[in-house]
Amino acid sequence: MNLLETTPAGLYCPAADVYIDPHHRVDRAIITHGHADHARRGHKAVLTSLSGSKIVRERIGPKAKMQTLPFAEPLQIGEARISLHPAGHLLGSAQVRIEVNGKVAVVTGDYKRGIDPTCEPFEPVPCHLLVTETTFGLPIYRWPEPADTAKEMDEWWKQNQADGINSVLLGYSLGKAQRLLAMLHPGTGPIYVHGAILPFLPFYREAGIQLPFTHTLKFDAFKREQGKALLVISPAAYKPAIRAKLGPVRSAFASGWTLFKNNRIRGSFDCGFPVSDHVDWPELLQTVKDCAPEEIWADHGYTREVARYFSEQGFKTRAL
Repeated sequence: MNLLETTPAGLYCPAADVYIDPHHRVDRAIITHGHADHARRGHKAVLTSLSGSKIVRERIGPKAKMQTLPFAEPLQIGEARISLHPAGHLLGSAQVRIEVNGKVAVVTGDYKRGIDPTCEPFEPVPCHLLVTETTFGLPIYRWPEPADTAKEMDEWWKQNQADGINSVLLGYSLGKAQRLLAMLHPGTGPIYVHGAILPFLPFYREAGIQLPFTHTLKFDAFKREQGKALLVISPAAYKPAIRAKLGPVRSAFASGWTLFKNNRIRGSFDCGFPVSDHVDWPELLQTVKDCAPEEIWADHGYTREVARYFSEQGFKTRAL
Protein backbone atom coordinates (compact mmCIF):
# COMPACT_ATOMS: atom_id res chain seq x y z
CA MET A 1 0.00 0.00 0.00
CA ASN A 2 1.33 3.42 -0.96
CA LEU A 3 1.79 6.01 1.76
CA LEU A 4 0.34 8.65 -0.55
CA GLU A 5 -1.31 8.74 -3.93
CA THR A 6 -2.17 11.59 -6.28
CA THR A 7 -5.80 11.83 -7.40
CA PRO A 8 -7.95 14.42 -9.21
CA ALA A 9 -9.02 15.62 -5.75
CA GLY A 10 -5.41 15.95 -4.56
CA LEU A 11 -3.15 13.97 -2.24
CA TYR A 12 -4.79 10.85 -0.82
CA CYS A 13 -3.71 8.48 1.94
CA PRO A 14 -5.31 5.06 1.24
CA ALA A 15 -4.35 3.61 4.63
CA ALA A 16 -6.48 6.26 6.38
CA ASP A 17 -8.94 6.86 3.53
CA VAL A 18 -8.39 10.60 3.86
CA TYR A 19 -7.38 13.45 1.56
CA ILE A 20 -4.96 16.26 2.42
CA ASP A 21 -6.08 19.76 1.39
CA PRO A 22 -8.33 18.31 -1.34
CA HIS A 23 -9.30 20.41 -4.34
CA HIS A 24 -12.84 18.97 -4.48
CA ARG A 25 -15.47 17.93 -1.95
CA VAL A 26 -14.62 14.67 -0.19
CA ASP A 27 -15.92 12.69 2.76
CA ARG A 28 -12.80 13.09 4.92
CA ALA A 29 -10.12 15.75 4.67
CA ILE A 30 -7.08 16.90 6.62
CA ILE A 31 -6.78 20.68 6.31
CA THR A 32 -3.27 22.07 6.86
CA HIS A 33 -4.31 25.72 7.31
CA GLY A 34 -7.00 28.28 6.74
CA HIS A 35 -6.07 29.81 3.39
CA ALA A 36 -8.91 29.49 0.91
CA ASP A 37 -6.93 27.37 -1.57
CA HIS A 38 -6.40 24.76 1.16
CA ALA A 39 -9.53 25.06 3.32
CA ARG A 40 -12.46 24.57 0.97
CA ARG A 41 -16.12 24.18 1.81
CA GLY A 42 -18.20 21.07 1.23
CA HIS A 43 -16.24 18.28 2.97
CA LYS A 44 -18.24 16.04 5.29
CA ALA A 45 -15.56 15.69 7.98
CA VAL A 46 -12.36 17.66 8.59
CA LEU A 47 -9.30 17.15 10.77
CA THR A 48 -7.15 20.19 11.51
CA SER A 49 -4.84 21.57 14.17
CA LEU A 50 -6.28 22.73 17.47
CA SER A 51 -4.65 26.18 17.26
CA GLY A 52 -5.79 26.71 13.68
CA SER A 53 -9.31 25.34 14.06
CA LYS A 54 -11.14 28.66 14.51
CA ILE A 55 -9.56 30.05 11.37
CA VAL A 56 -10.36 26.89 9.41
CA ARG A 57 -13.94 26.92 10.68
CA GLU A 58 -14.28 30.53 9.49
CA ARG A 59 -13.24 29.33 6.02
CA ILE A 60 -15.18 26.07 5.66
CA GLY A 61 -18.42 27.15 7.31
CA PRO A 62 -20.50 25.51 10.06
CA LYS A 63 -21.69 22.35 8.32
CA ALA A 64 -18.60 20.12 8.19
CA LYS A 65 -17.90 17.92 11.18
CA MET A 66 -14.55 19.03 12.61
CA GLN A 67 -12.02 17.16 14.72
CA THR A 68 -9.03 19.01 16.15
CA LEU A 69 -5.62 17.69 17.07
CA PRO A 70 -2.91 19.34 19.20
CA PHE A 71 0.50 19.48 17.58
CA ALA A 72 2.55 16.25 17.86
CA GLU A 73 -0.34 14.24 19.33
CA PRO A 74 -0.80 11.00 17.33
CA LEU A 75 -4.15 9.77 16.07
CA GLN A 76 -4.85 6.34 14.59
CA ILE A 77 -7.00 6.54 11.48
CA GLY A 78 -7.50 3.17 9.85
CA GLU A 79 -4.06 1.67 9.31
CA ALA A 80 -2.26 5.03 9.50
CA ARG A 81 -0.87 6.90 12.47
CA ILE A 82 -1.43 10.61 11.86
CA SER A 83 0.04 13.62 13.65
CA LEU A 84 0.23 17.34 12.91
CA HIS A 85 3.33 19.51 13.36
CA PRO A 86 3.92 23.28 13.09
CA ALA A 87 4.51 24.61 9.58
CA GLY A 88 5.26 28.24 10.44
CA HIS A 89 3.08 29.55 7.60
CA LEU A 90 0.37 31.23 9.68
CA LEU A 91 -1.34 30.70 13.02
CA GLY A 92 -2.16 27.00 13.41
CA SER A 93 -0.68 25.94 10.06
CA ALA A 94 0.35 22.29 10.12
CA GLN A 95 2.46 19.70 8.43
CA VAL A 96 0.89 16.25 8.20
CA ARG A 97 2.91 13.24 9.34
CA ILE A 98 1.63 9.87 8.14
CA GLU A 99 3.11 6.58 9.41
CA VAL A 100 2.12 3.21 7.99
CA ASN A 101 4.02 0.01 8.84
CA GLY A 102 7.11 1.92 9.96
CA LYS A 103 7.28 4.13 6.86
CA VAL A 104 6.72 7.86 7.25
CA ALA A 105 5.50 10.52 4.83
CA VAL A 106 5.36 14.22 5.67
CA VAL A 107 3.25 16.71 3.73
CA THR A 108 4.50 20.19 4.57
CA GLY A 109 1.61 22.19 3.17
CA ASP A 110 2.71 25.81 2.88
CA TYR A 111 5.55 26.57 5.28
CA LYS A 112 8.38 28.89 6.16
CA ARG A 113 11.31 28.87 8.57
CA GLY A 114 11.86 32.61 9.08
CA ILE A 115 11.12 34.46 12.31
CA ASP A 116 7.43 35.26 12.70
CA PRO A 117 5.90 36.01 16.13
CA THR A 118 2.37 35.50 14.80
CA CYS A 119 2.54 31.71 14.42
CA GLU A 120 4.17 28.59 15.79
CA PRO A 121 7.70 28.08 14.40
CA PHE A 122 8.34 25.38 11.82
CA GLU A 123 9.57 22.03 13.15
CA PRO A 124 11.35 19.62 10.79
CA VAL A 125 9.95 16.08 10.90
CA PRO A 126 12.18 13.17 9.78
CA CYS A 127 10.56 11.03 7.12
CA HIS A 128 11.05 8.63 4.23
CA LEU A 129 8.87 10.64 1.82
CA LEU A 130 8.82 14.44 1.93
CA VAL A 131 6.12 16.31 0.02
CA THR A 132 7.34 19.91 0.05
CA GLU A 133 5.89 23.09 -1.40
CA THR A 134 8.21 24.81 -3.88
CA THR A 135 6.50 28.16 -4.46
CA PHE A 136 9.88 29.92 -4.49
CA GLY A 137 12.00 26.87 -5.31
CA LEU A 138 14.85 28.55 -7.19
CA PRO A 139 18.30 29.60 -5.88
CA ILE A 140 17.54 33.26 -6.66
CA TYR A 141 14.98 33.42 -3.87
CA ARG A 142 16.67 34.28 -0.58
CA TRP A 143 14.71 36.36 1.91
CA PRO A 144 16.30 39.22 3.83
CA GLU A 145 16.18 39.21 7.62
CA PRO A 146 12.66 40.09 8.80
CA ALA A 147 14.07 42.66 11.26
CA ASP A 148 15.82 44.47 8.40
CA THR A 149 12.64 44.50 6.33
CA ALA A 150 10.64 45.80 9.30
CA LYS A 151 13.12 48.66 9.65
CA GLU A 152 12.81 49.50 5.94
CA MET A 153 9.02 49.52 6.22
CA ASP A 154 9.18 51.92 9.15
CA GLU A 155 11.59 54.23 7.32
CA TRP A 156 9.31 54.22 4.26
CA TRP A 157 6.33 55.12 6.45
CA LYS A 158 8.25 57.96 8.14
CA GLN A 159 9.35 59.37 4.77
CA ASN A 160 5.75 59.38 3.60
CA GLN A 161 4.78 61.20 6.80
CA ALA A 162 7.47 63.80 6.16
CA ASP A 163 5.97 64.33 2.70
CA GLY A 164 2.44 64.56 4.12
CA ILE A 165 1.15 61.46 2.32
CA ASN A 166 -0.70 58.55 3.95
CA SER A 167 0.73 55.05 3.46
CA VAL A 168 -0.95 51.88 2.20
CA LEU A 169 0.65 48.49 2.86
CA LEU A 170 -0.79 45.55 0.97
CA GLY A 171 -0.76 42.00 2.29
CA TYR A 172 -3.15 39.06 2.13
CA SER A 173 -5.95 39.32 4.69
CA LEU A 174 -5.05 36.12 6.57
CA GLY A 175 -1.53 35.44 7.79
CA LYS A 176 0.36 38.13 5.91
CA ALA A 177 -1.71 41.05 7.25
CA GLN A 178 -1.27 39.90 10.85
CA ARG A 179 2.44 39.39 10.32
CA LEU A 180 2.76 42.89 8.87
CA LEU A 181 0.89 44.37 11.83
CA ALA A 182 3.35 42.66 14.17
CA MET A 183 6.27 44.07 12.16
CA LEU A 184 5.01 47.67 12.26
CA HIS A 185 6.19 50.10 14.92
CA PRO A 186 2.97 51.36 16.58
CA GLY A 187 4.71 54.50 17.82
CA THR A 188 5.25 55.71 14.27
CA GLY A 189 1.61 56.58 13.73
CA PRO A 190 -2.01 55.41 13.61
CA ILE A 191 -2.61 52.05 11.93
CA TYR A 192 -5.81 51.30 10.02
CA VAL A 193 -7.03 47.94 8.68
CA HIS A 194 -9.53 47.15 5.94
CA GLY A 195 -12.69 45.27 6.91
CA ALA A 196 -11.64 42.05 5.17
CA ILE A 197 -8.87 41.63 7.75
CA LEU A 198 -11.09 42.18 10.80
CA PRO A 199 -12.63 38.66 11.10
CA PHE A 200 -9.22 37.08 11.66
CA LEU A 201 -7.74 39.51 14.19
CA PRO A 202 -9.65 38.12 17.24
CA PHE A 203 -8.24 34.63 16.61
CA TYR A 204 -4.72 36.02 16.83
CA ARG A 205 -5.38 38.14 19.89
CA GLU A 206 -7.11 35.21 21.66
CA ALA A 207 -4.01 33.10 20.97
CA GLY A 208 -1.87 35.67 22.80
CA ILE A 209 -0.30 37.13 19.66
CA GLN A 210 0.78 40.72 20.30
CA LEU A 211 -0.66 43.01 17.64
CA PRO A 212 -0.78 46.82 17.75
CA PHE A 213 -4.01 48.73 18.26
CA THR A 214 -5.76 49.26 14.93
CA HIS A 215 -8.54 51.48 13.61
CA THR A 216 -11.14 50.07 11.26
CA LEU A 217 -10.91 51.88 7.93
CA LYS A 218 -13.27 54.82 7.60
CA PHE A 219 -12.32 56.94 4.63
CA ASP A 220 -12.95 60.37 6.11
CA ALA A 221 -11.02 59.57 9.29
CA PHE A 222 -8.14 58.12 7.28
CA LYS A 223 -7.89 61.23 5.08
CA ARG A 224 -7.97 63.50 8.14
CA GLU A 225 -4.73 61.89 9.36
CA GLN A 226 -2.97 64.17 6.84
CA GLY A 227 -0.13 61.79 6.03
CA LYS A 228 0.46 60.25 9.47
CA ALA A 229 -1.53 57.01 8.99
CA LEU A 230 -0.80 53.64 7.47
CA LEU A 231 -3.49 51.32 6.12
CA VAL A 232 -3.06 47.54 5.90
CA ILE A 233 -5.29 46.13 3.17
CA SER A 234 -5.39 43.00 1.01
CA PRO A 235 -4.50 43.28 -2.70
CA ALA A 236 -7.94 41.89 -3.58
CA ALA A 237 -9.64 44.77 -1.76
CA TYR A 238 -7.39 47.50 -3.18
CA LYS A 239 -9.62 48.27 -6.13
CA PRO A 240 -9.94 51.59 -8.02
CA ALA A 241 -13.13 52.51 -6.13
CA ILE A 242 -11.34 52.08 -2.80
CA ARG A 243 -8.22 53.92 -3.95
CA ALA A 244 -10.31 56.90 -5.07
CA LYS A 245 -11.76 57.26 -1.56
CA LEU A 246 -8.41 57.14 0.25
CA GLY A 247 -7.06 60.41 -1.06
CA PRO A 248 -3.35 60.83 -1.89
CA VAL A 249 -1.37 57.77 -0.77
CA ARG A 250 1.83 55.86 -1.44
CA SER A 251 1.44 52.10 -1.69
CA ALA A 252 3.73 49.17 -1.00
CA PHE A 253 3.14 45.46 -1.59
CA ALA A 254 4.56 42.95 0.90
CA SER A 255 5.26 39.73 -0.98
CA GLY A 256 8.10 37.43 -1.92
CA TRP A 257 7.32 38.27 -5.55
CA THR A 258 8.63 41.81 -4.98
CA LEU A 259 12.17 40.62 -4.25
CA PHE A 260 13.34 41.93 -7.63
CA LYS A 261 12.67 45.53 -8.58
CA ASN A 262 11.95 44.72 -12.23
CA ASN A 263 9.21 42.24 -11.31
CA ARG A 264 5.94 43.13 -13.06
CA ILE A 265 4.10 43.11 -9.71
CA ARG A 266 6.40 45.81 -8.38
CA GLY A 267 5.32 48.08 -11.22
CA SER A 268 1.78 48.32 -9.82
CA PHE A 269 2.91 49.88 -6.54
CA ASP A 270 5.26 52.59 -5.32
CA CYS A 271 7.39 50.18 -3.30
CA GLY A 272 7.80 46.49 -2.52
CA PHE A 273 8.89 44.61 0.59
CA PRO A 274 9.94 40.95 0.16
CA VAL A 275 7.97 39.49 3.06
CA SER A 276 7.04 35.88 2.28
CA ASP A 277 5.33 33.14 4.24
CA HIS A 278 6.93 30.46 2.05
CA VAL A 279 10.39 28.91 2.23
CA ASP A 280 13.18 30.38 0.17
CA TRP A 281 15.92 28.29 -1.44
CA PRO A 282 18.28 27.99 1.58
CA GLU A 283 15.33 27.08 3.82
CA LEU A 284 14.21 24.42 1.35
CA LEU A 285 17.69 22.88 1.30
CA GLN A 286 17.84 22.97 5.11
CA THR A 287 14.45 21.27 5.37
CA VAL A 288 15.55 18.40 3.15
CA LYS A 289 18.73 18.08 5.21
CA ASP A 290 16.82 18.05 8.49
CA CYS A 291 14.10 15.64 7.36
CA ALA A 292 16.58 13.27 5.60
CA PRO A 293 14.01 11.73 3.23
CA GLU A 294 14.68 9.01 0.68
CA GLU A 295 12.10 10.46 -1.74
CA ILE A 296 10.98 14.04 -2.42
CA TRP A 297 7.79 15.20 -4.10
CA ALA A 298 7.72 18.84 -5.18
CA ASP A 299 4.31 20.47 -4.97
CA HIS A 300 3.21 23.87 -6.28
CA GLY A 301 5.51 26.41 -7.91
CA TYR A 302 8.84 25.39 -9.40
CA THR A 303 8.10 21.68 -9.11
CA ARG A 304 10.07 20.43 -12.12
CA GLU A 305 13.13 22.52 -11.31
CA VAL A 306 13.21 21.35 -7.69
CA ALA A 307 12.58 17.72 -8.60
CA ARG A 308 15.38 17.82 -11.16
CA TYR A 309 17.80 19.42 -8.69
CA PHE A 310 17.22 16.83 -5.98
CA SER A 311 17.25 14.01 -8.52
CA GLU A 312 20.76 15.12 -9.44
CA GLN A 313 21.63 14.96 -5.73
CA GLY A 314 20.65 11.27 -5.66
CA PHE A 315 17.07 11.47 -4.36
CA LYS A 316 14.10 9.74 -5.90
CA THR A 317 11.86 12.65 -6.90
CA ARG A 318 8.54 13.54 -8.41
CA ALA A 319 7.04 16.82 -9.62
CA LEU A 320 3.35 17.06 -8.75
